[in-house]
Amino acid sequence: MLKFILRRIGASALVLLGASVLMFVLTIKSGDPLQDLNESNDPNRDALIAERTERMRLDDTWYERYWDWLSGVGGCFTGSCDLGVTVNGIDVLNLTQQAAASTLRLITLSTLLAIVVGVALGILTAIRQYSGFDYTVTFSAFLFFSLPVFWAATLLKEYAAIQYNNWIAVGQYAPWTIVIVGLLAGFLLQAVLGGSARRRIVTAATAFAFVTVVLFAFNALDWWRDPMFGIGGVLVVSAAAGVLVTALVAGLRNRRALYAALTTVVVGVIAYLVTAPLLVNEPSWLLLIGLFVIAVVVSVAVGAAWGGYARKQSMLVSGITGVITSIMVVADLLIAHWSSFLGLKSRPISTIGSQTPNFNGEFWERALDMGTQILLPTILLTLVSVATHSRYTRSSMLETLNQDYVRTARSKGLSEREVIVKHAFRNALIPITTIVAFDFAALIGGAIITEQVFGWKGMGALFQDGLRAVDPAPVMAFFLVTGIAAVLMNLLADIAYAALDPRIRR
Repeated sequence: MLKFILRRIGASALVLLGASVLMFVLTIKSGDPLQDLNESNDPNRDALIAERTERMRLDDTWYERYWDWLSGVGGCFTGSCDLGVTVNGIDVLNLTQQAAASTLRLITLSTLLAIVVGVALGILTAIRQYSGFDYTVTFSAFLFFSLPVFWAATLLKEYAAIQYNNWIAVGQYAPWTIVIVGLLAGFLLQAVLGGSARRRIVTAATAFAFVTVVLFAFNALDWWRDPMFGIGGVLVVSAAAGVLVTALVAGLRNRRALYAALTTVVVGVIAYLVTAPLLVNEPSWLLLIGLFVIAVVVSVAVGAAWGGYARKQSMLVSGITGVITSIMVVADLLIAHWSSFLGLKSRPISTIGSQTPNFNGEFWERALDMGTQILLPTILLTLVSVATHSRYTRSSMLETLNQDYVRTARSKGLSEREVIVKHAFRNALIPITTIVAFDFAALIGGAIITEQVFGWKGMGALFQDGLRAVDPAPVMAFFLVTGIAAVLMNLLADIAYAALDPRIRR
């Protein structure tokens, strides 16, 4: 395996080197970096031209300038990283750190959501091939994939930000809106679950009744402006998630895995009660990360303790349940501070920027501000990626489900869950892994338009500013981040291939 990884790293390094040469040459040949000064009437124009010429080393040959840049990048391995300066003399390394942090925060969240939603929809549509649900998801996938990004972003800004901000000032749904939402919920749920006509009618009616009652209750409690979730909500939702994860991964007949999941939920809720004063009064990102790591470790340990003959499955189930419980704890804290956040920012969903200037809220209010700022671009990038993931997952699953070994597994009397999860899905993961790896790097490049529409100062702005000024330093910084991201994701994909199919290692 080590030799396999080293070969991939070596090949990737050669590809990066060749691509960096091409990118550097194309950038410096794309225009005149002195054009703005040549057209200037400034009395110090000649001095400014001479200063920029010296700073950018415009009198040197392209390979001398490239070698200077490559030497600076090489210094990153010895702690003396130098990515050069912009045409205005600003250090590119600092700009890159800020831009990469902003973009990667957006891209990572979008990728994770797209993987979970896209793969789940792909599996469901493959199982329910040629059903109404399959046609609906297929149509939606092609629609979202074909939408121009700038147009979809404009629609999101209008309806998910401006109109929502107008509505939240009152925070009440009209009765006819509640009825329509209930009907849509009933229609979608019966389409997903399927079954006989009677079962579909019962499912739709139950979903309609539940959604309408809940929404009317939320209106009566003014829940949208002053929401409440609480320990009970965390316990119920986490326990339901634990049961669902157990059903998907191990099956409900595996009592040890089920008990491990429920024990994890109980331990998580107790830990929340113990640490609540600390999380409310003295929160920090470092504290949250530390508690999350501890939660995962404890969850896996609970799974190992309950595991017995099914230790691996129990550890996986309890680990996933622990992550979900941690997310629900954070969600409860955010929900509890939503009312105070609205008091500081009456129009919560912003359409421009990655954070609100001069925002003076406490830790959880600032976290809500960051979350609402990232919401729209994340939705946009997720919708585009979900379309790709769902289609590839569906195609790969359909191909796998028609294989002889899947029919053999069914003929042996295995449950449909075991056939889908253990046999079909595992073997369908290789092409899906390829798409995920490429999509992460492609999203960084594709986020240029999204960042421009939503006013994010990320890698897209860095690339555009450098290309507009014919300045190779920021353009090469963009290439460095996206190139390394692409290499790392493809390396992880190669390792995943070897883990999924040991034959690939040879």
